[in-house]
Amino acid sequence: MNDLISFLGIGKKANIVKAGEYKTEESIKSKKCNLIILAEDASDNTKKKFNKLAKTNNIEFLVYGNKETLGKALGRHYISIIAVCDKKFSDTLKIKIKCIT
Repeated sequence: MNDLISFLGIGKKANIVKAGEYKTEESIKSKKCNLIILAEDASDNTKKKFNKLAKTNNIEFLVYGNKETLGKALGRHYISIIAVCDKKFSDTLKIKIKCIT
């Protein structure tokens, strides 16, 4: 778990992890997003909206952790959605998440 949190923090510093609904939607529309990570306790509207955007744009969509865990990883209190904008980073992140779950 701590490894995943550190890894997300590194991605944020490298500017390849975008946090929040607005930045995630912006990265999807600009075709930069490779992976979407949504908190388990995100609102139903957020889940529906980004699930639809992910399917429409052929982007992998994962549900992981809660808002507090994702927020902690990125230096905030709460984050419900994250966009990963690098292919290799998203592949490594998927492996780390699957090892934890």
